[in-house]
Amino acid sequence: MTNRVGRVERVTKETRIVVEIDLDGTGRTDIATRVPFFDHMLDAFGKHGSFDLSVHAEGDIEIDSHHTVEDVAIVLGQAIRQALGDKKGIRRFGDAWIPMDEALAQAVVDVSGRPYTVCTGEPEMMRGFVVGGHYPTVLNRHVFESLAFHGHLALHVRVLDGRDPHHITEAEFKAVARALRAATEPDPRVTGVPSTKGAL
Repeated sequence: MTNRVGRVERVTKETRIVVEIDLDGTGRTDIATRVPFFDHMLDAFGKHGSFDLSVHAEGDIEIDSHHTVEDVAIVLGQAIRQALGDKKGIRRFGDAWIPMDEALAQAVVDVSGRPYTVCTGEPEMMRGFVVGGHYPTVLNRHVFESLAFHGHLALHVRVLDGRDPHHITEAEFKAVARALRAATEPDPRVTGVPSTKGAL
């Protein structure tokens, strides 16, 4: 399998972002978005996905963290798609259940080439909660939708239990990372593209 690294840069009037990901890494991360809790989640994403992940972002966080968080998710999805290349020899499907104390989240991913996202189960209070005064947890779903759309993934994220928004969010990010790790891993029994269509 060839070198599976993706590097994407995005510059707008609102943000300047560079993301690099190695799908066959060891979990080394270099994260700086100026949104501390989001940095924490991206660090967890890299480490638990065993991806080498570098994310550097400058955005208009004096207005809101929304633009920075959204654009990072867009660029991360694009970098993952780039790193996957022709998708030959991968497992394609992956799932993970992650507990975080009282919280429990499940993520299931299909590297299908057809973007789709289903997010269910987050408690109502997640819509109005802000972690650390800078990360609104209402952005979680937006992150996963942007990641899936630009990564061309079918992604389902479910929250089964939880009362602490920090724990719920962390369980979700770790579950997505673990599921994506499983889906993008080489499968020694697969020699071509794992699809009856011959393309993903």
